[in-house]
Amino acid sequence: MGRKPSNRPTSFDIAYRAGVSQPTVSRALRGSKAVSAATRARIEAIARELNYSVDKNASSLRSQRSNTIALLFFEEQTPDDSKINPFFLAMLGSITRQCANRGLDLLISFQKMEDDWHVRYQDSHRADGLILLGYGDYTLYESRLRQLVGQGTQFVRWGSVNEENIGATVGSDNFGAGRLAGEHLIGLGRRRIAFLGQADEHYPEFAERYRGLRAAMASAGLDCDPALQCDTISHENLGQAAMRSLIDKGVEFDAVFAASDLIAIGAMRALSAAGRAIPRDVAVMGFDDLPAASMTNPPLTTVMQDLKGAGERLVETLAALIEDAPLPETTLGGKLIVRGSTSA
Repeated sequence: MGRKPSNRPTSFDIAYRAGVSQPTVSRALRGSKAVSAATRARIEAIARELNYSVDKNASSLRSQRSNTIALLFFEEQTPDDSKINPFFLAMLGSITRQCANRGLDLLISFQKMEDDWHVRYQDSHRADGLILLGYGDYTLYESRLRQLVGQGTQFVRWGSVNEENIGATVGSDNFGAGRLAGEHLIGLGRRRIAFLGQADEHYPEFAERYRGLRAAMASAGLDCDPALQCDTISHENLGQAAMRSLIDKGVEFDAVFAASDLIAIGAMRALSAAGRAIPRDVAVMGFDDLPAASMTNPPLTTVMQDLKGAGERLVETLAALIEDAPLPETTLGGKLIVRGSTSA
């Protein structure tokens, strides 16, 4: 799995040859009992074949415990000046409580992607591991994750969970939730469902939600018109612009599934300005269940992500990495919250 081997052997090359994830390689080469004896032996054999050796400096850094973990928020485009996605802010409470339950101190920091945050935390020994929240375009963020892995830094991030993940990732079942959203709209008799969100490798969570929607439509014998998918990121003004562009194109649609609540809120503004009644003319639903979702007019139907479970799972996963213990389940389910934007 992962990328093809390079000239200089890395743990990613071993993972590719062994057909396992990179975190499995790291645990196996540390002698972790969380990896089966057979898999560990196969990985060790490939490592010897490639003349790969574990970074002893990184290993020694891991043994110096501070009993502290760091939570790093990354700058994103937001409707206000906070530059932090409100979904991640809402996760903070459960992360803090879970750290307290485990007797861990928590450092909270705001980072710009261009800063050398990965070097600062690794070299100063300020924390035993990192929780990473928010990243924007994943293709720009990916190289930093590889640097963390190469330095032996223990980290977990919230994102799209798949076999190609770099390091440990916790996230929602985005495909299942997207399918749930599609089934809800189809069950209401909607047949032309627009999707607002950049659905490609730059935003893999959005892409999975769109894939789930398409699966629901295919199961119902409905065509998913590519003209009804409009790229946008999680920002109210950009959601409004995306909805406006579909309206201006003159394409027909009777429902909108937005990849986030912020996009959906912007879309509702554009629909109202165009004289489209919600939900009579167009049913609208979002994703996240932010506090603002219940305050729109009409209130927004959405898929609720498990914020409490997410915070707990992030801390538990990082603690397992630090303690070299088996990792918990990393995928959480979503829940449909029906409000007035789809059902009068």
